[in-house]
Amino acid sequence: MDILKTALAPVKPVLDLGTASAVNKEDQSVSFGEVLKKAVGEVNALQQQSTELKTQLLTGQADSIHQVTIAAEKAELAFQLTLQIRNKVIEAYQEVMRMQV
Repeated sequence: MDILKTALAPVKPVLDLGTASAVNKEDQSVSFGEVLKKAVGEVNALQQQSTELKTQLLTGQADSIHQVTIAAEKAELAFQLTLQIRNKVIEAYQEVMRMQV
């Protein structure tokens, strides 16, 4: 029984369910949910920046079409990456659900 305790000792929960805190107080690791939330927020910020630059270009406030194009492409790539990650997570979930116990 002591071998089992020592083998499982390094395994620590990422999310403390008692306090619903996203950060574990012991080792300051961030939960998957927080990482996902931050990544989606960054993609959203890129989309908003791209929209703002496009609006500035259309109203004549922006001088460089290159900056607008680069911002639009960054936003598109970030969105496509997010979409592919979502697809892989759904595929992994479906694979786990197909497993027989």
